[in-house]
Amino acid sequence: MAISAVLPKSTSSERDTIFTVIAVTALSTLAMILYPIVVSVLGLDDKFAGIFLGGTIHDVAQVVGAGYAVSPESGDIATITKLLRVSLLVPVVLIIALCFKIREHGKAGKFPLPFFVIGFCLCVGVNSLQIVPVEIKEFMVLLSSWCLVTAIAALGIKTSLKDMLTIGYQPMLLITLETLFIAAWVLIGGAYLLT
Repeated sequence: MAISAVLPKSTSSERDTIFTVIAVTALSTLAMILYPIVVSVLGLDDKFAGIFLGGTIHDVAQVVGAGYAVSPESGDIATITKLLRVSLLVPVVLIIALCFKIREHGKAGKFPLPFFVIGFCLCVGVNSLQIVPVEIKEFMVLLSSWCLVTAIAALGIKTSLKDMLTIGYQPMLLITLETLFIAAWVLIGGAYLLT
């Protein structure tokens, strides 16, 4: 969703974003169930299991679920790995935004990051300083959860199953192959680096 905010808009942008959210959530839920089994079958230790789960599952909630299903250590490592991936969205969104701004206008123009990305960075910075009272922090965490639920519900309300069926099988195939590629990449890279 962060990247879709900086991509050029078209008549199918909203439909494509909704489809991507649905597909990624479905694959993350499937991975949350299947990847701990893969971890067990492959005999990965807790550290590598956490790196694998955090490095491959798309959604944070499913990463946490899969990680702690393996062990507390795997859960901690999976969560940290996933949060590192989330933090990398900021430079990725910035680079993509700059590329499209330069391509459209011949120069970068105004600051290309969407407001919510800047807000995310500010919240991470303030939270890292540990200056926010616990009560306010707990309220903000609860509020952010409700905001996320509201945003996803709004996407659901705007979703037309008829429109989703017009997309075809190719985007779902692409997202599935990408998911499998990431899993293979992390397994191979992790096996290489941890030996």
